Amino acid sequence: MDYRFNIQYETEKQSKYTTDTDNEDFTLELREEDGVLHLMLNPKRAVSFTTFQMYFPQQYDSTDKLFTNGYQSWTVTKEYSPDDKMDEFNPRILGMQKKNFNVIGIFGSGDLLFHRYPEENGVFYGYSYAYIRKGGRITLFASLTERVGYTIITFDTNEKIVSFEKDLEGVTFTEPVELLTLAVINDEYESAFDKYFELMNIPEPRVKRASGYTTWYNYYTKVTEDIVYRDLEAISKLEHKIDFFQVDDGYERAVGDWLLYDKKKFPNGMKRPVDMIHKNGMQAGIWLAPFAVTPKSYIYKEHKDWIVCNDRGRRRITSHNWGGFYTLDIYNEEVREYLRKVFDTVFNEWGYDMVKLDFLYSCCLIPIHGKSRGEIMCDAMDFLRECCGDKLILGCGVPLAPAFGKVDYCRIGADMGLCWENKAYAREDISTQHTLTNTMFRRHLDGRAWLNDPDVFLLRDGNIQMPLEKREIIAKINSLFGNLLFVSDDVSTYTERQMQIFLETVERSKAVIKSVDMDKSKNVLIKYTLDGRDEEYGFNIKSGNLV
Repeated sequence: MDYRFNIQYETEKQSKYTTDTDNEDFTLELREEDGVLHLMLNPKRAVSFTTFQMYFPQQYDSTDKLFTNGYQSWTVTKEYSPDDKMDEFNPRILGMQKKNFNVIGIFGSGDLLFHRYPEENGVFYGYSYAYIRKGGRITLFASLTERVGYTIITFDTNEKIVSFEKDLEGVTFTEPVELLTLAVINDEYESAFDKYFELMNIPEPRVKRASGYTTWYNYYTKVTEDIVYRDLEAISKLEHKIDFFQVDDGYERAVGDWLLYDKKKFPNGMKRPVDMIHKNGMQAGIWLAPFAVTPKSYIYKEHKDWIVCNDRGRRRITSHNWGGFYTLDIYNEEVREYLRKVFDTVFNEWGYDMVKLDFLYSCCLIPIHGKSRGEIMCDAMDFLRECCGDKLILGCGVPLAPAFGKVDYCRIGADMGLCWENKAYAREDISTQHTLTNTMFRRHLDGRAWLNDPDVFLLRDGNIQMPLEKREIIAKINSLFGNLLFVSDDVSTYTERQMQIFLETVERSKAVIKSVDMDKSKNVLIKYTLDGRDEEYGFNIKSGNLV
């Protein structure tokens, strides 16, 4: 292929630009072995890159489908037609100064602090892997490691190119390094992803399809011990055995103080729920955001030196949740010891079997210690797996590739909304439509990187702003595509019809998805095999009506 380069860099306090692979400051060596491209950087002096882009010409047909993988769990991810605009996005934020993105709304959870969002039609970008689909075959472009820096893949149908950028902010290179390791695979859809994960040597997930309950999508931070026991009693009486019962956010005194539980809400401590859950034949899960600390927390007040700072030495709010939170520096040895103690307590003293680890993206929002965001995220996932040992991890709010093979289950979409049409102001915002879209178009990760968590399905009548028919669509899609099927309902309130839908959802076998196509009117047609039968299912992602 005709590879070309667009590089801006700094060396010896000088800013430079080049399109060459050999100059006075560095050389680039590109070789191909068995369908894998290896791009080696050999610096002649210390260099830091502000832009590093490799690209080549690409012709696009009008019938092509272009898939780009969103930045993290919640980011909108789907296929596009070549003349589409990337995805629904509130245009008012495009004029905001980037310095405000991390404190206004949920924008800090995305990539807008370090990557430009395309405003024109025909330009689509994503992270780590992407593909061009022609019928049932795809050309898959896939990074084999993000440890040097995130790989940003862009399809530009206007310029007729495919480009590969590396997010290398904060890194100075003085030694040879392989900047890009990229597989290019042309094959049938499923076979292409099989080859991708074989190249990365990611083992098959050790867990199985499971069902469960979480407190979050009914009680949110108002969860109490009494609520837990009431819903546990109801769900334990079901004729279908539930695998997990998860206590979500709200038990802790403040975000960051994971060992200081709220004694008013949980007067008997956090071990008592585990004992009750185990007594009822389920595994116990608990939620943590291990890198997040709010200003109200004991950890923040007593250990401000544990907090990530920007290049001017100022602590930075990472996102708006809980009124704004800061991030722990995972390279601080005291932080690491604290988190080891947290996980040891949660698993070995309290007795939980699984942790849901959330807001993980926060640890790498700001490059620190001369490391790129990709390297920080990879190091963080290695550390979390070390802390958890052989216990189960449900990942959430995490850039996906660094988590491949590190978690057992993983959220692959945004938070489910309590209505169908809720307006999302950012690509990571709460949205029923976005999470259903991600559930369908990230199906290739299920059974390869982990088992997919499509987020909850909700069947109750209380505090839900959509008819049962739409709630049933969500349950159907979750069951067809997902392998972790959670509810947040007091199932004792279910009608006979609601109970029937619940049982059908959790007892249904895993479908083999043959194809998913979405047209410009947002009509989705799913073809699949279930229990040996070929079937089809269609609905409109925008309206929530069957088609």
